[in-house]
Amino acid sequence: MPSSPIAFITGASRGIGKAGALALAEAGYDVVVTARTRKPGQKHDYNASSADAGTETALPGSLEETAALVEERGQRALPLRLDLLDRESIDAAVDQTLKDWGAIDVLYNNGIYQGAGVMDPFMDVPEDKLALVFEGNFFNQLYLTRKVLANMVERKTGVVVNMTSNAGQHDPPNKTSEGGWGFAYGASKSAFHRMAGFIHVEFIEHGIRAYNIDPGYVPTEAQLAKYGKDDPIYKQHIAHAAPVEVPAQMLIWLLTNEEAIARSGETFHAPRFVRDHGLIPGWPPPRKDRPRAAEEN
Repeated sequence: MPSSPIAFITGASRGIGKAGALALAEAGYDVVVTARTRKPGQKHDYNASSADAGTETALPGSLEETAALVEERGQRALPLRLDLLDRESIDAAVDQTLKDWGAIDVLYNNGIYQGAGVMDPFMDVPEDKLALVFEGNFFNQLYLTRKVLANMVERKTGVVVNMTSNAGQHDPPNKTSEGGWGFAYGASKSAFHRMAGFIHVEFIEHGIRAYNIDPGYVPTEAQLAKYGKDDPIYKQHIAHAAPVEVPAQMLIWLLTNEEAIARSGETFHAPRFVRDHGLIPGWPPPRKDRPRAAEEN
């Protein structure tokens, strides 16, 4: 009986990463789930403003819980701690995967830096926090990707999928205090956004494909911790939100649909693509304020 392909996910303890892990398991992948939160109840500082940093919070979700759900779907799970600010943890997670399972067929770079500096205005972000944001959102993700790519190139097969962001492609619509994003976040995601295209150009001849997924706005536990459910900015965003299953199904389409092979190097806006291709039946639900004729066109 052939072995299942192996996917390696960062930020898999909750939110988009957890949904991706479960979708991969349902698609027949064994899944290496990595994040900082190994056990339920562990606390981290999720405050995105330097002024508010220092208070640790426990969010719902953990690697143990995600791994259990993967196994419930009939696939193997390997939960490993990985902190995007800690290269030793990156080395340990990749090395352990290759030692235990022998290969990585899919690298899903979903995790991001969660901490101070992300939402600071242009003139306010301290340089040490700016460096941390770039370390977690770009430099160490580059480090991880190179490490995994070495194995993929040796085997002449593999797929890299990067969770990009509108913030890395466009200017914010407003100031950070009015629903926009911080300079450090946008700049770091802009650098990260360039990676998939370069991987495609330099490694497609080695059998490696690469893609960007733009998830749109997806409310997660970390987003709720950042704003609070009663914050007007959070309420403003939630009105245009997509569920975590949307980028998850975008990921599965990229990995399993023949059409995706010829589209390596591209960026996919998950809500638009999932909607237009009907990847989640019944989503998005019909808008109640839209006339029936408009719904049918």
